[in-house]
Amino acid sequence: MVQKQKSALRRFLAPLLLAVGVPLLLFLFSGLLGEKASGEGLRIAEEGIRRAAVQCYALEGFYPPTLDYLTRRYGVNVDSTRYFVDYQYVAANLVPDITVLPVG
Repeated sequence: MVQKQKSALRRFLAPLLLAVGVPLLLFLFSGLLGEKASGEGLRIAEEGIRRAAVQCYALEGFYPPTLDYLTRRYGVNVDSTRYFVDYQYVAANLVPDITVLPVG
């Protein structure tokens, strides 16, 4: 009798653990992937701005004075709802200080 109860309990618990455990694991891993994607987006945005600034220096002989200059002339477009860009112009012959941070 006891053996039958253990067997029935195992048959009940295995599907229950799968039904609860698998979605829980997927939820946890999706959060980790979302954080990684967000960090990658920051890196890509900053790298794009930096490349455009260097390209401007190579073509025009000076670093762009504003981010707006890069937007108008070099097509740099950063999603302002997701990222805040701090673009600090130093001088025409010095690389600007570029920092990209997540909004919120």
